[in-house]
Amino acid sequence: MSQTIAVIGGDARYLELIRQLQSLTDTTIVLVGFDKLEQGFTGLKQLDVHELILGQLDAVILPITGIDNEGRVEAVFSEKPIYLTAEWFKELPSFSIVFTGITNDYLRDVIKQANIKLVPLLDRDDVAIYNSIPTAEGTIMMAIEHTDFTIHSSRVMVVGFGRVGNTVANKFSSLGAKVSVSATRIKDLARITEMGLSAVPLEELSTKMHNCDLLINTIPAPVIEKEAIKHLPSHAVIIDLASKSGGTDFKYAEQRGIKAILARSLLGIVAPKTAGKILADVVKQFVQKTK
Repeated sequence: MSQTIAVIGGDARYLELIRQLQSLTDTTIVLVGFDKLEQGFTGLKQLDVHELILGQLDAVILPITGIDNEGRVEAVFSEKPIYLTAEWFKELPSFSIVFTGITNDYLRDVIKQANIKLVPLLDRDDVAIYNSIPTAEGTIMMAIEHTDFTIHSSRVMVVGFGRVGNTVANKFSSLGAKVSVSATRIKDLARITEMGLSAVPLEELSTKMHNCDLLINTIPAPVIEKEAIKHLPSHAVIIDLASKSGGTDFKYAEQRGIKAILARSLLGIVAPKTAGKILADVVKQFVQKTK
């Protein structure tokens, strides 16, 4: 049974995702928002959004950023605006699956109205854990680029012990850094200690800043605030890996002369091919189940 998948918008990661999806048998891939690329680059049909035959789409793949609250899709490889309305989603067949990186209230609402399946890829444990590896490598790259000291023997504080924080802490420790990890849950603090790292309860973070060379935040909430930043040494660097606007008071860090970097879309910059393959593997699992 043949299937049709529409890839609508996306960044460099999606070039590899598209290549990977082309290996699916009995599957037609159509692209929207890739008109800056030569047609021969992918060998696939490129359409405007209004040219899609919605009733024939088995799956729709939205960008990692999803869509905004006005229904606008971010398309790095196109200058044409793309908007997806509630009515647009309602025209998709009931068996259709919509993939997105992250979701928001608007997308959840229109999907609910259309009564179709939504898969937020970045909410999945497997995707997040696989993605944490190139994220950690990208963080190491940024640390080398923005500091004037070696990672080895440097004092690194990782804030958050989720899927990204765990991998980041492990990779920096393997390079010889003296790593501390700040977390809230007792079991996380126990695991951090078991790994041979220094465990710091989040409420005590500000008291541990005076000897921190590199502060890496992974929590998408305001946790690196004035009280913590004011105790950092002047040479310290903050790298914020949290989604959206991060968890750092960037304005106060600037006032203090502390270099603070919001590492947005790090995966798309550091390892787009790897990131695209990770996403494609999950998408293929879903679409192959429905065949």
